[in-house]
Amino acid sequence: MTKRDFATINLAGAGLAGSLMAVYLAQKGYAVNVYERRPDMRKVEGDQGRSINLALSVRGIQALRETGMEEHVMKMAIPMYGRMIHDENGLQTFQAYSRDRKSCIYSISRAELNKSLMTMAESFEGIRFHFNKACEEMDFSSGKLVVKDTISGEKSVAPGTITLACDGAFSAIRYDMQKTPRFDFSQTYLAHGYKELTIPPGAGGTFLLEKHALHIWPRGHFMMIALPNPDGSFTCTLFFPFEGEKSFANLSTTEAVHTFFSEYFPDTLPLIPDLLNDFFANPTSSLVTIRCYPWIWEDKVALIGDAAHAIVPFFGQGMNAAFEDCTVLNQCMEEHGSDWGKIFAEYQQLRKNNAEAIANMALENFVEMRDTVADERFLFRKKVEHLLGQKFGPYFSRYELVSFSRIPYEEAYRRGLINQAILDELTDGRSDLAEIDFEKAETLINERLGADFTIPGFA
Repeated sequence: MTKRDFATINLAGAGLAGSLMAVYLAQKGYAVNVYERRPDMRKVEGDQGRSINLALSVRGIQALRETGMEEHVMKMAIPMYGRMIHDENGLQTFQAYSRDRKSCIYSISRAELNKSLMTMAESFEGIRFHFNKACEEMDFSSGKLVVKDTISGEKSVAPGTITLACDGAFSAIRYDMQKTPRFDFSQTYLAHGYKELTIPPGAGGTFLLEKHALHIWPRGHFMMIALPNPDGSFTCTLFFPFEGEKSFANLSTTEAVHTFFSEYFPDTLPLIPDLLNDFFANPTSSLVTIRCYPWIWEDKVALIGDAAHAIVPFFGQGMNAAFEDCTVLNQCMEEHGSDWGKIFAEYQQLRKNNAEAIANMALENFVEMRDTVADERFLFRKKVEHLLGQKFGPYFSRYELVSFSRIPYEEAYRRGLINQAILDELTDGRSDLAEIDFEKAETLINERLGADFTIPGFA
């Protein structure tokens, strides 16, 4: 393959988006140098990065398919067809994600996925990973990137004058962009943090909970979730306020932790034998939403994934949104060849509003997951929503639009608001499916959605 102009691309960060984007670039014939400040996670015991499980869905799978990595990655993934809700008495109720009960999202380990993507990327000609190399300084006038060896302290200038910043929510490249004129930036933390726990596999690697579900223990102002792993274990995540009467601050003793779990998650006590050790050994991490603009600097720098739009994990779209950034950037390269000014400008134009939309939806979904999923009114509306999807088309559920289609997030958000207003009219004062006026539903859908009646390419 003929190398394009600007034949060497610098890529900051060897995380999920960075490893994937490196392959897209190599497939276009570019030489790619990936600089990662951490050691190689495949070689350092215990250095796995964040281990919280991820939910892989259609947008992320599309990127893996385009780069030829889908088949390998999906071998590590476990399909989840819905939520399994655990009440305080241990009763479990399944809520399907889709109207046909067949569509699913996939549980996958962040660390294992990251390691696999790096290994697969290294098999492509032209990709080189440089570990223990921190991005120290970006010269925006020349496009030169200075990297620092974290072991020796030696600094060097990376070859090439284009840098793609895939270096996460606390991006070093974005930090330098914040010093440029008229750069807007905000970071907003939730009052909640999270802590990881583990349900080990049963005898012979058996699953002690339903394997093909995302488990949720909703408790109003807080919740715990659990996602399955191939070895039969579940990665649990407790989302809980940092401070207050019920908070991490007040779970400072083994007695307090045991009492808390006995009261709110009693069915998990026999499932998590190392609860107390894990609780105090594992860190309490924060949850942040980052918004910034612009994402690009002329034809030299672009932010991708969390570096541009870190979001909270409650719609399961952080990785999928980052992978979709790579897909869109690749499409822009297809259209504009090696004109990086046009590539970056169109990429930013196509992605910025969509990033805002999924950030908002992720925050809204936190309330749904921790509280309303156990509410009878919510459950009734979900039944009506699925019936409308079966009768009139798959556009009706916002969750399905986001997770099982590739329509822009901004459009999914807009349609979701319309759909919710229609649901309000149809279900207000009603609690029985026999009371739902489906003729009225069809009229409202035709009036308010019109040309959106179907979605081409719905997965």
